[in-house]
Amino acid sequence: MNLYCIIRRDAWTPASLEAGSAHSDAENAKRTDQVRHIRSYVLDEGNGRVGTLCFYQAVSEQAIREQSAAAGLPDPEVVPVSGVSVLRPDPEAVR
Repeated sequence: MNLYCIIRRDAWTPASLEAGSAHSDAENAKRTDQVRHIRSYVLDEGNGRVGTLCFYQAVSEQAIREQSAAAGLPDPEVVPVSGVSVLRPDPEAVR
């Protein structure tokens, strides 16, 4: 599997984000041999809406797009991750 960064700008209201996440999790559970969620960050778009930046392992960009469509999520920008330049411990969770 390859690593991808998935970007969805201005995709939800804060209230609708939880439902979108639940739909995505349900589809991910059906596709563990094709797509695996690694981590997500919520982006404050500054207009009352939020976006997401997510990392996934997947067999292809198409597999990610199929998962998104099946979950009813906005079509994402998909960026292949070519490598890691600096390794650091994960930061403390933002509270």
